[in-house]
Amino acid sequence: MDSDKVDYTFKILTIGESGVGKTCILLRYTDNKFSKHHLTTIGIDFKTKQVNYFDKKIKLYIWDTAGQERFRNIAQQYYNGADGIFLVYDVTDRKSFEKISEWMKTILSYNTKEKIGLILLANKIDSDTREVNKEEGENLAREFGIKYFETSALTNYNLNESFSCMVDEIATKKKIEVKVDKTRITLTRESKEVINLNRKCIC
Repeated sequence: MDSDKVDYTFKILTIGESGVGKTCILLRYTDNKFSKHHLTTIGIDFKTKQVNYFDKKIKLYIWDTAGQERFRNIAQQYYNGADGIFLVYDVTDRKSFEKISEWMKTILSYNTKEKIGLILLANKIDSDTREVNKEEGENLAREFGIKYFETSALTNYNLNESFSCMVDEIATKKKIEVKVDKTRITLTRESKEVINLNRKCIC
């Protein structure tokens, strides 16, 4: 894939409390690597990945934001211009789940749900010490009106699917024109209802 020739670039943020696994998610998705021992993110960091979306080549700039309180003003500077945001919590840490509503309020003070893709990720589901069940996560996502995925950076469970869904969310909100069966369409919610996308995205 020629990384110099892309049709679109998407800016995606990962938001959530410190220790929920944002860095591990990023490394697993972009480099297919996992480490239990890594330095806590200081401020903000990013990685890139290029993906195919129908006939388009899209470069993802995925930003890993620090969850500590003292770095939040730095992270919030990156909310403007974001195309998509993952809200991440750790299913073994109820406090990280309870804090999601505060993160959501902050996000919406910079963006509107109509303009950006928003997905809730329940991470570390490989653990045996779960404190937040699936129904609670689904209910919170339903309250926000956004998609929900249970993920594991350790096992790579649902990470590709959640990122594929995010790309789909962003492309739809941007009404990107794509080629389907030699016919060009502008991708909208309505068009997706009548077109068989043949994709694994479970939005």
